[in-house]
Amino acid sequence: MTDPHPTSVQAATPVQAATPVQAVILAGGQGSRLRPYTDDRPKPMVEIPGTGVPIIGHQLSWLAAEGVTDAVISCGHLAGVLQEWLEKAELPLRVTTVVEDEPLGRGGGLKYAAAHLPHPDRGWYATNGDIWTRFPLREMAAFHTERDATATLALARPRLPWGAVETDAFGHITDFIESPRVSYEINAGVYVFSPGFAALLPDRGDHERTTFPRLARQRRLAGYPLPQGAYWRAIDTAKDLTEAAKELAAQSR
Repeated sequence: MTDPHPTSVQAATPVQAATPVQAVILAGGQGSRLRPYTDDRPKPMVEIPGTGVPIIGHQLSWLAAEGVTDAVISCGHLAGVLQEWLEKAELPLRVTTVVEDEPLGRGGGLKYAAAHLPHPDRGWYATNGDIWTRFPLREMAAFHTERDATATLALARPRLPWGAVETDAFGHITDFIESPRVSYEINAGVYVFSPGFAALLPDRGDHERTTFPRLARQRRLAGYPLPQGAYWRAIDTAKDLTEAAKELAAQSR
């Protein structure tokens, strides 16, 4: 029987259809270089001074603002602390946590978490649990789609923690540069993956030594440079916490 009141539905464009609405956050690391902050909490639960928000809270808000509706968090070190915070927090999206029964390595852990995503036929984002950043994920997803990539890595140019010097051809020092940006782009720890990517991951081991190099040889791995002015920092040490607090305070002025 024909519906006398048909509903008009606008077809999604290819880019809209390919934009992920699900993500994996890898939050199982020991965070040994952040001690004593990580003595009683996992690294993603460490707060940037002055924000009152743990790293994981910032990430979930960012993902939700970029259209993500479901996130799977892969837990490990002190998983109960993170799970307890998630139960009490007002979350902007649906969150599932998974804990490995035994260490699977970064690639195996990513594959295990991806198996719990709600839409196995759709692409997905992933991020390391110690990344403090904001940039347009939808633009990265469009970049991924345009290049028909299987996986796309965000690329950053971090600053050196030391000062640098410039010299002339005769070895005279001509200038001092405080904390210059490195000349090479690095893996920023944020990804876009096509639906079939999880099947390419190892059950155990490191995908950056297996899956990524294989995709690169096949020209199926893309690199998305972070936009000019985008904020990015990996929180690895106590100094990173201090620097992040200074940078965020400067941005709010």
